[in-house]
Amino acid sequence: MTEEQQAVARLKLGDLAGLEYLVKRYQVKAVHTAYLIVQDRTLAEDLAQQAFINVYRKIDQFDAGRPFGPWFLRSVVNDALKAALREKRLIPIEDNGSSDHACSDEWLHDPSPLPEERMEEEERCQIMRSALLRLPPKQRAAIVLHYYLDFSEGELTGHFNRPLSTIKWWLRDGRQRLKTLLAQTLEEDPKSGGKQ
Repeated sequence: MTEEQQAVARLKLGDLAGLEYLVKRYQVKAVHTAYLIVQDRTLAEDLAQQAFINVYRKIDQFDAGRPFGPWFLRSVVNDALKAALREKRLIPIEDNGSSDHACSDEWLHDPSPLPEERMEEEERCQIMRSALLRLPPKQRAAIVLHYYLDFSEGELTGHFNRPLSTIKWWLRDGRQRLKTLLAQTLEEDPKSGGKQ
């Protein structure tokens, strides 16, 4: 039995040490996952915290024979998607890069690069984040689940309760939209390597 399985078993018996282990293991990934969808750090932290509360309340519904991570992150994505749809959190492309929306060192890149490399990485993060925000929330969630969290297309069909053809279309169309948006951004912004 793995440490994670032991933690789930302890939590099912009411031992909060099991929850503590799961929080330590998944907190950063949960906040990051929610943030990629809602693009609001405070809201992402709240969603992650609520997801852990839900784990505590609903751990008896979890099948211990299955991996915990996908089950847990699926609930984080569901809640983040609901929040994004409810709040319609579409930040304009002209976002000024305030700290609430800035790329996080601990999440997105190695904190040790040279200052020039960090600045370039920050620009790339901003460009990609802006492009992701232009996608519809469900398509954005599918892209995040598939490309950032390695969910298979089959897992996405179960997650969204949509046929495989719809999932494939969302992913293909999302990639094409991102490609177009990134190309437009690079053409418009000489600092990011586009035309002047």
